[in-house]
Amino acid sequence: MTNSRRAFFGKAAAVTAAAAVSPLASFGSGLETAVEQQSLLSMPTDLRITSVEIGYYRGLNVKLRTNQDIYGVGEGVDAVNGTYYVAENIGRRLANPNTNPLNVNRLFEEIRRSAHFGGGQSGMFVAVLSAFETALWDLAGKALGLPVYQLLGGKFRDRLRAYVDTTFYTAGFPSPQDFYDSTVETLKQNPGLSALKYDVDFAQDPDKWDRYNWSASPGELDRMYDQIAAARDAAGPKIGILVDMHGRFDYTAAQAIAKRYEKLNLTYLEEPVPAEDVTTYARIARETNTPIAGGENYYLANSFRQLLEQGGLDVVCPDVQKCGGIGEAQRIANLANTYHVPFCPHVVATYVGVMAAAHVCASIPNLLLIQMQSYHLDDPSFKETVIYDGEFFSDGHVNLMEKPGIGVDYNVEAMIGRMSERRGGMGNIPFTLTPN
Repeated sequence: MTNSRRAFFGKAAAVTAAAAVSPLASFGSGLETAVEQQSLLSMPTDLRITSVEIGYYRGLNVKLRTNQDIYGVGEGVDAVNGTYYVAENIGRRLANPNTNPLNVNRLFEEIRRSAHFGGGQSGMFVAVLSAFETALWDLAGKALGLPVYQLLGGKFRDRLRAYVDTTFYTAGFPSPQDFYDSTVETLKQNPGLSALKYDVDFAQDPDKWDRYNWSASPGELDRMYDQIAAARDAAGPKIGILVDMHGRFDYTAAQAIAKRYEKLNLTYLEEPVPAEDVTTYARIARETNTPIAGGENYYLANSFRQLLEQGGLDVVCPDVQKCGGIGEAQRIANLANTYHVPFCPHVVATYVGVMAAAHVCASIPNLLLIQMQSYHLDDPSFKETVIYDGEFFSDGHVNLMEKPGIGVDYNVEAMIGRMSERRGGMGNIPFTLTPN
């Protein structure tokens, strides 16, 4: 390609020189210079993955390195404990000299189908595959010089309206006054924020009858209502209030609290019953005006089909780092859109995962909100362990990165430094080389 370009411009220059017309003497040189400055590093047909690095920091982290000195990063969460050898196996498949990593959807489907008898329908395998799928999108964007949202068909918005999950009470048993005070403080610290989420499932509730059944006592129901009523009083009528029950209740308890919450005008009530109870989701949704949400414990688009067909979800909340990755999350959003159901992804990852979800959110019409945890904003390690340009979060919005790929990278040195401070969790496994 370079030789043919030079031949063309060389002939053009020769013609102008022969004409001896001064203004035309440099004909084509500017264009030639511009063309020659364009990088030919990432010719799609020549790009190959040469090695895969796997690490664990708050989740599964992968790097796909290539023969062209660019790499892609991705992340898996929750269902990735003890999955090193699953990740290593997928990595070996990708580090193949005959594999073009730009065929993202094809590779995803080939790997998933190959695990038909090995867990390729849900759970750990899909969560691990989500990390690799995301890294392939990041690599494709870098190779082609485009942000991931552009590869997904373009963007509907530049910024993503976020809610903050207020985890202030995880160390204790909060009173309604704690909910009120936290709401006031969170809104004060985050001007422009338009929605907050609260948990109401507390195993240490003294009014709880039994930690092992799914029922809720009258006292427990009163407590759940009073806490959210206090949050609503503090927030006022225009702030979205989201409530999460983490799938820890039965039909009777879920129906009772959903009916009580109707007067509080919730944005949604999330996972009132266990994720596997599809029929009960639909039953609750039909019997209350409170919108019912769920999805962080579902895998692949097919898992949402029956729920949407039965009207069991008013809002879909898949986790991009768990449901199958960027492409699968967009398929889930588009499926939900055919039922006029909004999309609100669950996000508990590092900023790499948050931004991967943000590219999906930008590319779909039916975005409701994107999740930000309070620790995303309060814990300095989230900023220290990634590399990005500009402001990540402002005025209640996640700002979409415009750099090629996801636009956010791991700061591995900082991650390893932070690992020495952590106890338990994923353990202290730095990025390690997986052989070809």
